[in-house]
Amino acid sequence: MSRRAALSPPPWLTHALRTQRGPVPWSAVARGALAAGPLLLAGVLGGRTAMGVLAAIAAMLVGINDRPGSRRASVRRLGVPALAGALGLLVGTYGGQWLPAVPLTLLLTALGLVAGAVSAVGPVASAAGTQLLVTAAVGAGMPAAESGWQRALAFLAGAGWLLLLRLALPTPGSLTGDFRFDGEREAVADVYDAVAALLDAVGGEGATTRRAALTAALDHAQDALAGPRLRRQASSAAERRLHAQYAAALPLAEAATALAWAGEPVSARAAEGPRRLAAAVRGNTGTGPLPAPSLPHARLRSRGGTPVAPALRALDDALLRAVDAFDRAQGVRGARHAEDDGHRPFARPRDARAAVRAAFGSGGREYGLRVALCFGAGAAVAQALHHTRWYGPHQHWYWLPATAVFLVKPDLGPLASRVLARAAGTVLGALVFAAFAALLPRPEGLIALVAVCGALVPVSTRNFAALTTVCTVLVLALVMVGGEPQASVSRIGETLLACAIALIVGHLPMPGRRGGGVRARLGAAGDAAHAYLVHVLGGSGDRAERWVLRREAYRTLSEARTAIALAAAELPALARHTEGTDGVAAVLERLVDTTTACAVHLDDTGRLTPQHTRRLEQLLDEWERRGEGVGLPAAARSPKNRRTTAA
Repeated sequence: MSRRAALSPPPWLTHALRTQRGPVPWSAVARGALAAGPLLLAGVLGGRTAMGVLAAIAAMLVGINDRPGSRRASVRRLGVPALAGALGLLVGTYGGQWLPAVPLTLLLTALGLVAGAVSAVGPVASAAGTQLLVTAAVGAGMPAAESGWQRALAFLAGAGWLLLLRLALPTPGSLTGDFRFDGEREAVADVYDAVAALLDAVGGEGATTRRAALTAALDHAQDALAGPRLRRQASSAAERRLHAQYAAALPLAEAATALAWAGEPVSARAAEGPRRLAAAVRGNTGTGPLPAPSLPHARLRSRGGTPVAPALRALDDALLRAVDAFDRAQGVRGARHAEDDGHRPFARPRDARAAVRAAFGSGGREYGLRVALCFGAGAAVAQALHHTRWYGPHQHWYWLPATAVFLVKPDLGPLASRVLARAAGTVLGALVFAAFAALLPRPEGLIALVAVCGALVPVSTRNFAALTTVCTVLVLALVMVGGEPQASVSRIGETLLACAIALIVGHLPMPGRRGGGVRARLGAAGDAAHAYLVHVLGGSGDRAERWVLRREAYRTLSEARTAIALAAAELPALARHTEGTDGVAAVLERLVDTTTACAVHLDDTGRLTPQHTRRLEQLLDEWERRGEGVGLPAAARSPKNRRTTAA
């Protein structure tokens, strides 16, 4: 081991210190400034301070999910968790009013089991589960004179206000073009830029990284364009053009991936066409003449047995088709025709059966049990401290279980990283608020502080400790405006207790094998890779269906990669349970790349080379061996029928 490696900090610590980079989301900052603070002010001026506090809490929680993306995608990303939050507030309020401590703890524990299992379905479901539990803790642990349905309506009003701001206010991207497209156009243009970057890297060491970046760009564009809609089809010519432009990028991405698999460098001008297409998407203009990316087809040949020519011809054909699609999409009639071609390549939405399988699978069961134990233990300890008057004059005991919810969520980072960031952020936030509380006039100074913190939430989401600091100041200001005395010291103590509970629960043994969430995602990636391979080798001529399957294979693989990276950054006692899964993901990634190369070659010649079949056999054998080593179910590998298909 080198000296540098020996001195490098552990992964969980580097994850806690890591901060996402990027430009300041000024539009989200403006929405945050116009949300929590004004809502609280309206409640105070109207004599309904408690309702204003709840509306401001809702705006804060929605603001945490207010990430870059299109307006259409934001409806689901912000709206679904908000509805779950209102339901949690309703259940928590009535449970706190009607149930004694022990039945209430059991109710919250059962709620944690359900929310944890549902969180395994996907990112939106995970955010919904988080808000459900946080608001249930607030409803049960923040006594109020209002009924549960009144509090739920106040919460929905606060969340709906920020969602309305998201849909109504212009953003920097929409100011330069069509107001309706604040993220979609940029997302599609980024796909073409990612294709160009991959072509530049073909034959070099960075090709794998660029291919992963292309997958991320396609995922982002897919989410931006495929959000909820009132009509099944796109309702405007401009939207149909974007759909057609996204669809035209899929064969380009396929050809670029095949070239990267072949590993032979291509001409520098190969990337010029996709870059000009990216500029055309951003400017909503025509493409103009594009340079030919390769030599004439007659001069292309395979060098050293590597199938370069079919991939280059596929790149030429994809570029010509993209130009034709761009030109046809300039007219309304062409745009309508492009809708038929452009809407199909989006990935199929996950149906109810897939969601149920994810929730009741090994990953959902494991996560649900841990969330239930952590949330239930936090609620039990908080109520015990409350009834023994440890809180002193404070009537609210929601902080401890609500903190435990954030600490038990694996998608926020490794467990030790979450604990460290939460503890540091709470201590810093409590100290900052104590200083402001001593200086600011009440309530106007605290309302202004809430508005400032609301504006800082979208920026602070880049680091969990920073987000915790801002939210701590915001919530402490809210409860003080609501009539509670200064609570900085008790909040620090409760946070440290929640950290201890999360660390203990996180290391407890559970039924079944640890790391079920990672293996479930690997199994889903394996199933998607298999479906893609069978379609390609089955001789189907449905290219749109092939692109759907290719997108699903790469997307599920990306999700598995993310889960594996987070699990690997845990403390050694936890990380060892998922050792070897990164090797399985690497094999699957090479298998999907090889399948893409096979698809391009079959389009051109109608048969595979010995190099293709040999590579497929090797990858399937390696997948079987590595999958068995990490404990993947046999159904997730199915080596016999896959080997037969490859042969």
